[in-house]
Amino acid sequence: MPEQRARKYHQDCVAETLREEIGAMIEGELSDPRISFAYITQVVLNPGGKSALIYVAVDGGPDEEAQTIDGLMAARGYIRHELLERMGVRHVPDLTFHVDRSEKMKARIDELLGRAKKRQKSVADEYGRRDIFHTTEDAKSTGGLSTASNGYGRAAQHSSGLACG
Repeated sequence: MPEQRARKYHQDCVAETLREEIGAMIEGELSDPRISFAYITQVVLNPGGKSALIYVAVDGGPDEEAQTIDGLMAARGYIRHELLERMGVRHVPDLTFHVDRSEKMKARIDELLGRAKKRQKSVADEYGRRDIFHTTEDAKSTGGLSTASNGYGRAAQHSSGLACG
């Protein structure tokens, strides 16, 4: 068991070092005009340490993302050579660059959740707060859930508080 923790710790340290060193190279040393403003968000190291996936967040549209990834893939030999010298290791993993779209996805999810919250609030305002919870004591006793019959003699719980018939 301790061997696995040590191995995981070592892989995390190597991945963090790769992230820092490649990020420094992107910021200042790579002079390819295809590489726009970008930063490394995550490095995923293969368990054997032979390859690494590098996720890059690019500031710009899809065209700039594609050009930046092409530029980084073209410079990957130089990057591996520099990493070999800087890290002082025998083997540097094969590098594969991918666009990280997690920030854009997070922004989209936040936008959709905001819309749903506004809709829920407008529905609650339309029907009035008293229709949702008959009293504040009902809301407290059910933990924010109201109960309604589902037509089969059983009580169905709804998190929105609106009874469905």
